[in-house]
Amino acid sequence: MEQACFSDIIRDQTRRALWEVKNAVECIPDALWDARRCDMPVWKHVYHMLHSLDRWFVNPRDRDFREPDIHEEGLNNLDVASERRLGRGEIDAYLRQVGGRIARYVGALTDGDLLQKPEGCEYARFTLILAQFRHLHTHMGMLMGFVVADSGKWPRVVGLENDIPEGEYDRYF
Repeated sequence: MEQACFSDIIRDQTRRALWEVKNAVECIPDALWDARRCDMPVWKHVYHMLHSLDRWFVNPRDRDFREPDIHEEGLNNLDVASERRLGRGEIDAYLRQVGGRIARYVGALTDGDLLQKPEGCEYARFTLILAQFRHLHTHMGMLMGFVVADSGKWPRVVGLENDIPEGEYDRYF
């Protein structure tokens, strides 16, 4: 891992976090996908987490931001019941879209950018990134807990020192 500058560290940790999100989502058993946890289906918890990354990681005030095609009013809100149901394929596609967008963003980020505020936004880029890491891992903890409680299996994480698996790997510890 490169540690010559803050932006290198952000790139590495973002890559690790997004891999862990992908793995955790893949570990959700089909029987758990629609199960209600905290009054909402598990898939909606996943969508809420991804939508927040999509909206808040780069610039929540971006006038050109477009909701994903799968979005409808309130779908990202864990306090609002939704008529729409998202399937695994829709979530997987959205995860790839969000992950790609964030990877491109952090790929171009420099240390000089971190304390700058995106256009129209009251928060510095570094604040937005840290806030999303906090939010992400709150929801990742919930998802991991749902999976462990339902299946008895602990989804794999890579931590700080492990290589990100490539090819075939065991999704669980």
